[in-house]
Amino acid sequence: MTYRNITLAHDGRTARVTLARPDKLNPLDWSTVKELKAAVAEIEAASGVDFVILTGEGRSFSAGGDLDGYIRLYADPPAFQAFLDDFYDMLTGIEKARAIWIAAVNGVCVAGGIELLLACDMAIAAESAKIGDGHLNFGQLPGAGGSQRLPRAIGLLRAKHLMLTGELLDARTSEAWGLVTRVVPDAALLDAAAEWVAGMAGKSAVGLAGAKRLANMTLDTPYEEGLREEIAFVHRYATTEPDATEGLIAFKEKRAPRFGTPRKD
Repeated sequence: MTYRNITLAHDGRTARVTLARPDKLNPLDWSTVKELKAAVAEIEAASGVDFVILTGEGRSFSAGGDLDGYIRLYADPPAFQAFLDDFYDMLTGIEKARAIWIAAVNGVCVAGGIELLLACDMAIAAESAKIGDGHLNFGQLPGAGGSQRLPRAIGLLRAKHLMLTGELLDARTSEAWGLVTRVVPDAALLDAAAEWVAGMAGKSAVGLAGAKRLANMTLDTPYEEGLREEIAFVHRYATTEPDATEGLIAFKEKRAPRFGTPRKD
């Protein structure tokens, strides 16, 4: 696919997706959502891509939707439904992807921007970042999972505070509230995200994807059922994936694991 509103670059096991309409603060209009949806599929289909760094060009991660586009979509209910479905597919695609998605939040991250952040597995922010919901500031409601993911991420009271007040949090408060887990100087943002990737790169890619899947089960699985699912999943992993045995042997032999090698038996 030819991308116009985003860029997609590959560097070994890492892909970088950049929202690339800085003049409009990287809006999540329908064409951009479709491009992101296609990028998610392309990355999942790519061999050996285990990490994705998602960021925005310029002074914004994403300021949310395209207002003129929404006005047109509101006048065409079937089209608006199709847009919401594409947005859902794109965000759940990130959430369920095998690859680990890292949101590197620069500048403004609001409305659809925070919904995009919340679908990612990890998040790091530049000191200049401003993060919030903001929908109700202009009479809107979150329609891309924000009302469901935000309370799960930071708790119900804090989520309702952001949704009802429209307040934008600075980077340090966002970190304290659990929207991001690290704040770095603006110029160090992408390097810091790359450091996270480097720290995970020595781990089993199959194990990383499995850990992501197990953690995400808590979003929609009752506690007891989740415990049983964990047992079943770990049993399959330990008895069928060579990386599980290789990790134990490497620890015993006091050497670095060589993950990704076929099982000899």
